[in-house]
Amino acid sequence: MSATQAGTPSEGDHADMLQDALSGLMHQPKTLLGKYLWDDIGSDIYDRICHNEEYYPSRQETELLLSIKSDISRRIGPSATVVEFGSGASRKIRILLDALIQPDTYVAIDIAGEYLNAAIQQLRPEYPRIRMIPVCADYTETVHLPLSLSDRAVLGFYPGPSIGNFHPDDARTFLERARTTLGSSLFLIGTDGTQDIERLNRAYAGPDGLMAAFHLNVLARLNRECNADFDVENFDHNIRVLRDPNRVEAHLVARKSAEYHLGGQTILFGGGESVHTDTSFKYTPQDFHVLASRAGWKVSNFWQDGIGSSCLHLLEC
Repeated sequence: MSATQAGTPSEGDHADMLQDALSGLMHQPKTLLGKYLWDDIGSDIYDRICHNEEYYPSRQETELLLSIKSDISRRIGPSATVVEFGSGASRKIRILLDALIQPDTYVAIDIAGEYLNAAIQQLRPEYPRIRMIPVCADYTETVHLPLSLSDRAVLGFYPGPSIGNFHPDDARTFLERARTTLGSSLFLIGTDGTQDIERLNRAYAGPDGLMAAFHLNVLARLNRECNADFDVENFDHNIRVLRDPNRVEAHLVARKSAEYHLGGQTILFGGGESVHTDTSFKYTPQDFHVLASRAGWKVSNFWQDGIGSSCLHLLEC
């Protein structure tokens, strides 16, 4: 996929979203791709979710990153280029930029262009000696960056732990494509292995309503950008903690039967019928290392928090 530094969605982006939405909603069971949660509104809601005490993944990963930042700095060396996938509000990257020895360039890749550009504008005054390059692109595809990485130390960075939002087969594909994007590099990536059902429910059900708003926004986005007519208030947010493999699924469940319209097609919902909007797979370190190896990466090192939940893996190729 070609990268752009523009911040507004193109007609092609809307066409892709419409095609993907129709493909998912016209079949059983109904699905919507999780990447469409991440427009500017969705990104802003998720940033607020990360401040929720019950939403542990971001907080625990941040604490772990703070504890290992010196190890990462020694491993990558001076004058590095850092490439972040799904940069969002670019909060965790500050930990790395502060820890690294005179980093040269920060490349931030995100699908939400306006949100991305606003985050970079906040970062630039804090790090005037670091070249900042925002890249508006769908990082689930191969991204061709607007600079050469062949003659520099490169650290890829994918926190979140967002790798869990891919089905394992798609996670492997993402890791393979990231190798193409990054070339010969190191790649720091986070995973979550939490198994506690009550803890997962508290984190992903979101009693403050923000998690529901995050997922319901995908229907509102289809209304805004694709001229759909979904009644967002007819849907409730629901999560399901499942095993084999360990994962949390998010669904939007219709309260009553309804008929909606999208792209000239009629979408029928029965009462109680759901549309699956996202999944968070939970990996043990061993399972993730097998996945990374199959995608052509070697595990250079990994660190785990004290309760064995959050993990950061340093991969190399």
